[in-house]
Amino acid sequence: MPILNRAAEMQDEVAGWRQHLHQTPELNFDVFKTAAFVTEKLKAFGCDDVVTGLGKTGVVGIIRGRQGEGPTIGLRADMDALPLNEISGKPYASTVPGKMHACGHDGHTAMLLGAAKYLAETRNFTGSVAVIFQPAEEGGGGGNEMVKDGMMDRFDISKVFGMHNMPGLPVGQFAIRPGPIMAATAEFTITVRGKGGHAAMPHGTIDPIVITSQLVGALQTIASRSTDPVEAVVVSVTKFHAGDAYNIIPETAEIAGTVRTLRKEIAKKSEERIRTICAGLATAFGARIEVDYQANYPVTFNHAEETIFASDVAIGVAGDTHVHRGIQPVMGGEDFSYMLEARPGAFIFIGNGDTAGLHNPAYDFNDEAIPHGMSYWVKLAETALAA
Repeated sequence: MPILNRAAEMQDEVAGWRQHLHQTPELNFDVFKTAAFVTEKLKAFGCDDVVTGLGKTGVVGIIRGRQGEGPTIGLRADMDALPLNEISGKPYASTVPGKMHACGHDGHTAMLLGAAKYLAETRNFTGSVAVIFQPAEEGGGGGNEMVKDGMMDRFDISKVFGMHNMPGLPVGQFAIRPGPIMAATAEFTITVRGKGGHAAMPHGTIDPIVITSQLVGALQTIASRSTDPVEAVVVSVTKFHAGDAYNIIPETAEIAGTVRTLRKEIAKKSEERIRTICAGLATAFGARIEVDYQANYPVTFNHAEETIFASDVAIGVAGDTHVHRGIQPVMGGEDFSYMLEARPGAFIFIGNGDTAGLHNPAYDFNDEAIPHGMSYWVKLAETALAA
């Protein structure tokens, strides 16, 4: 069926919540005002239980159906913002210098709040819905912290579902795929220690800038020459720091970056290749090279049965031609992956229209997507927990 009439009626109200959150962004686990706003709303809606402090600052609301005992499904939204200065020019732009909602988590939170209000009003299902509001998706691993805090067992969550907006996908459309939908991520810092000296006498030095420059190029062979071309791996060097004078060759140089893959085996091989390349260059140039490699989020892996279910629900909201069941994987990371490791479920994208991209200082969540996202959450819960 199309979007719910009630969701369309609530759009302006939910957009108001979203724009309020947009003006007051918070980072990582420090989402105290956002969590308090969510908690206040959930209590006002009449949720049966509202639990705070999960995964440090996460919030879970429990809504029980009116038709007896049954399973509990989890619906998750993220709450944190990014360390950027906003240039969107919107009247509700961030009021906090250096912080903005550049990934749409304000929209995710507002849509799930809207769905929670509807579900608490109607309760047209058997069992319970856990609405999960998670901190620290942007690098802090808040999803993992909530899982480690025992969220799944505490609320007896049997399946869990997530949703993220996608700029470029038209409003009213959804995209999903079974299996890996977002990448595993890792971060590395590599320090090259050479021998400094006068820039006019490089023969008496071990120049870390020259060595590190070659290292940047060599790391690209992990994708181009060490990995099967049909596999996905991205190695990106995003920082390069060395020296502070025109006439001095420095003692050290440092680079940092990320590795993104869709399979554990490729992630392991990529780390091994980074270490081997660094060891080889250290021997060749007589330098010391230190590698600090930190595995981050695992692959976001959609379970087959739940992906079909989520796709069918989306089709019921948007129509068959507006749901893309075989989207290409996205090489960004997502800590909903930890929840999908703990319970079966699926992660879906919702269209944000022709907007600036994610993590762009001009980005803004498209409020026209709100009734579509609310309708998806409501129909997913009511269908999964049908009497």
